[in-house]
Amino acid sequence: MASLAEPRGSRARSRSPARSPGLSPALGPSRCGEERRKAASDAAQETQVRPVDLNHAIKLLEDAGSSDLEDQQLKVLKKVVKSFENGLPLKDLAQIMDILNLCAEKVNEQEAFIEPVCELIKLCGLPFQKKKFSDEVNYSVAVSKSIAQLGCLMRVPSSQVRIQICKCIISFYKMELPKKLLPGYQPTSADYKIQMAELGGLAETLVLSLALVENQLTEKLWVLKALQHLSNSGQLVFRSSEILWNLLENTSKEEVVSQLSSLECIHALKEIFVDRLINGFRHYDRQLRNDLLVIATLVAENSAASMIESGFTMLLIALATFTEVKIPNPLLEGLKLTYSYEDFEMKKLLFNIIGIFSKDPHAVQLLSENDVMPALLYYVKPHKKPGFHDWSAAQYEELQLHAIAILASVAPLLVDKYLSCQANTLLLVFLEWCVGQDPFFGQGNSFHGTGGRGSKLAQMRYGLRVLKSVVSLYDDAVNLNLCDQGAISQLLEILKYAANKLEQKDDAILLEIQANILFILSVLCENDVHRKELFSYEGVHLLISFLQMDPKKLHSGLGHRRLLFSALDCLWSCVIGCYIAEDYFLEQQGIFFLLDLLALKQKSLCNIILGILSEFCDNPKTIIHISTWRGEKDQTAAKLLIQLWRQEELDLGVQRDQYGRIADVKRPIAGSFQKEQEIIPMPSSCPSFAIIEISENIRAKLYSLLCKLDIMFVLFKSVLNGFKDGFENLPGLSAKDFITLAIIRRYIDFKVGEVWSEVCTELKEEFRPIASDEETLRVISEVSENIGKMVTAYQTEVLENHHHQEIQEEEKAYTKIRAVHKQKEMVNKSWENFLTRTSNYEALKKAKRLQEKLIEASKSKSKTQNGAVHSTDIKGLGTTVGSGRLVTVESAPSQLVGRPLSAKRLPVKRVSFGAGALKRNEKS
Repeated sequence: MASLAEPRGSRARSRSPARSPGLSPALGPSRCGEERRKAASDAAQETQVRPVDLNHAIKLLEDAGSSDLEDQQLKVLKKVVKSFENGLPLKDLAQIMDILNLCAEKVNEQEAFIEPVCELIKLCGLPFQKKKFSDEVNYSVAVSKSIAQLGCLMRVPSSQVRIQICKCIISFYKMELPKKLLPGYQPTSADYKIQMAELGGLAETLVLSLALVENQLTEKLWVLKALQHLSNSGQLVFRSSEILWNLLENTSKEEVVSQLSSLECIHALKEIFVDRLINGFRHYDRQLRNDLLVIATLVAENSAASMIESGFTMLLIALATFTEVKIPNPLLEGLKLTYSYEDFEMKKLLFNIIGIFSKDPHAVQLLSENDVMPALLYYVKPHKKPGFHDWSAAQYEELQLHAIAILASVAPLLVDKYLSCQANTLLLVFLEWCVGQDPFFGQGNSFHGTGGRGSKLAQMRYGLRVLKSVVSLYDDAVNLNLCDQGAISQLLEILKYAANKLEQKDDAILLEIQANILFILSVLCENDVHRKELFSYEGVHLLISFLQMDPKKLHSGLGHRRLLFSALDCLWSCVIGCYIAEDYFLEQQGIFFLLDLLALKQKSLCNIILGILSEFCDNPKTIIHISTWRGEKDQTAAKLLIQLWRQEELDLGVQRDQYGRIADVKRPIAGSFQKEQEIIPMPSSCPSFAIIEISENIRAKLYSLLCKLDIMFVLFKSVLNGFKDGFENLPGLSAKDFITLAIIRRYIDFKVGEVWSEVCTELKEEFRPIASDEETLRVISEVSENIGKMVTAYQTEVLENHHHQEIQEEEKAYTKIRAVHKQKEMVNKSWENFLTRTSNYEALKKAKRLQEKLIEASKSKSKTQNGAVHSTDIKGLGTTVGSGRLVTVESAPSQLVGRPLSAKRLPVKRVSFGAGALKRNEKS
């Protein structure tokens, strides 16, 4: 092969020195012989590096003719191979590729060209030669196109050619320098070909060529091997990540993630990520590394992904804690992270993926072993001024908030680690710093820092989230550790601080902070009287302020509703059960505020408020407060509770007639949904629908509360008295309320009847009861039905009694109206008579005579013995109106005055009747 590749001229010149006398063995070595040998060597080297006329070779290959022309073409190709056996110059690469393309066209018909084509392709695997440093840039376009054409040669239907192309591509990554270099040339950089392959899209071309070798196993394996090498290149990985992103965004995300969750895919993703992590030093490499990490995050969200089996989970956890715990890890040997923006983004992505791993129970052990807890607690400390080589203030704040947010997810999983690291102490100190006066102004630039600009509210918010997540475990060790460090008093101080801030401006973060504090206090104080006493005075005062919240704010969307619910829950857990706290709450009129909230009739609030009131009624002082309360239009608590019952039955679809009486005596309190349910035999451990229904509405709480208020006793007493007292014993209640109250009083009986009905149905479906049992079941059913009939009869009686009272009240009202009208008629008639007397003298005289007659008739008929009779008439008076009291005494007994009276007559003064008297009469 070597001899065939050697040019003819070279062989002739190599023989000429042997004929020279200077090289004769007899003469031995001489100065002239040494010069001749040197000259021959220089001539041979000169012949090897002498450039071939590539234009002539191309022209010759373009011609088509006889077999002699084919021989010439093959000889020219051998000469080209021999001339560039140490590497192809960049300036000649384009012409070499033209020669390769011409030869590829001839391979289909002339198999003799296969070997020269392979030899030329082999030359492409050697380092390219350059004369100047700038040649790599100047010829980059031509070189990238040439390498791309190399991939296009996969179209040649020759297994030998295709395999050689793959070997050539693989050699790009295992570059070896040639033994000799062309004079004046030097090899290109090691990764020059790789960059040009990425620029020319060689990987894409090879992927397309897979269709050509689908049925050729050997060739297909070589192509895949070449692609495997190309896949380690940044450009191909970048394009691959772009393809994956497009698939994730534009197709079914679940399906793509499911395909990427296989062990093989995760292994490949891990290897590429580690390569970019350790070896990537460019901005482009770091961006690509972060893109791969995002894809890995999406895969990790799939619980079926083999992240743990592949070791990828261990690697990412170790990487996330690498800079905080500073424990050497062989997986990350040689890794150096900077404070660049890309490394900052990677740090956030790693925190995020830790949060995802915390949702996988199988990854909890890895989180514990790799010191995730100390790494996250590293950020639970006051912010310090950044150094020269450190994250900026905004970056550190963002990492701090992100780490604390992830700690809220991880801490409940690693309680032992949490306690061993004294996390409660760190958090309480951190919260104390948050309410302190240290000059710190949050940047508020990140997602977790939203709303915290210029304050420490964001840090307080996420610190409390961690405490909330831990105390929600109800772990005695954690809660005791918190209380021993004075957490209750400190949390109350923070709550007061947040409440004062909230008065200035409504803010969602402040509302969340207060709600979380109330929840933490609820858990800490529940079932512990001593802790409730610590909470009592200051805590009750704060709860009262929350209960006085403006109802309009409940629909603001900022979190007022959640805060109110948290306050009610805290009231139930921290006040009820401690007489000191209960009494103080009653003194502050807390029951009135609860009833005011209940009067809003918001379904979501009623359930918890009724439960609180029912528990509070165990304190005897509570009943007085409830009975004293009055709502709008002087509404009583009893009337409010009865209205809530009716509204609940309306929502449940319970059948009632137009007066509110029972319409179905067999199922008097069953709702429409309950009636639609089929009774299915169930185990005794499973509650039936009639039992489940108790906890799904507020009727049971209303019944309990009304019983504790003695409303039922008053109703029963009214029934015994036959309604003789009317409804006076329960002020503020109407007949409709009493009709509803009659149903409430029999709630337990009706519920027992429902349970027996279910028992009967289940028994008849599974068994056939004997005669005695069937009779018993029938009697029980009749008893339940009779109770319904009895309540209906009582309700009818209430209606009749109410109707009778209404008739009586109506008659009284009509009697009063008639009396008023009669009085008006008498006044009008008197006025008419008066006008007649004043306008008609004859009528006046007639009236006068009638008056005198009546006066005379009214006098006593019996005569006074031994006594004088005095006249009351005024002589000459011409009026018929009543005159003043005047008595004319003509004589008096001398024994009374001691002497006889004089016969002097008193003058009579007449009263004039004019307009003034008339006006006074009109006024009357």
